[in-house]
Amino acid sequence: QVQLVESGGGLVQAGGSLRLSCAVSGRSFSSYSMGWFRQDPEKEREFVATISWSVGATSYADSVKGRFTISRDNAKNTVYLQMNSLKPEETAVYYCAASRRFMSVNQKEYVYWGQGTQVTVSS
Repeated sequence: QVQLVESGGGLVQAGGSLRLSCAVSGRSFSSYSMGWFRQDPEKEREFVATISWSVGATSYADSVKGRFTISRDNAKNTVYLQMNSLKPEETAVYYCAASRRFMSVNQKEYVYWGQGTQVTVSS
């Protein structure tokens, strides 16, 4: 049974930091790319960042470049999203997902999803 379990969300003031974690289990994701997406209830889900599990290549949405960092720990089967200088408009549910496509930014190409973790940034 494939599981992606996010954690680390919470309430933070604008300008603050959070680190999200995504623990994966149930199969090998060594050939997958892992992505983070976010969704505000009033908006469509949007791409945040992706990382290739095998080579560690990364890609980011323009809005988070320089502030967010995606990484993975092979030994722990965990993907992280370090978020710095958070803004109130980044309040959303953050989802971890896995795709067989290399470095995909398209949520439709992600086949496994976690349940999401709420991030709330207060002004």
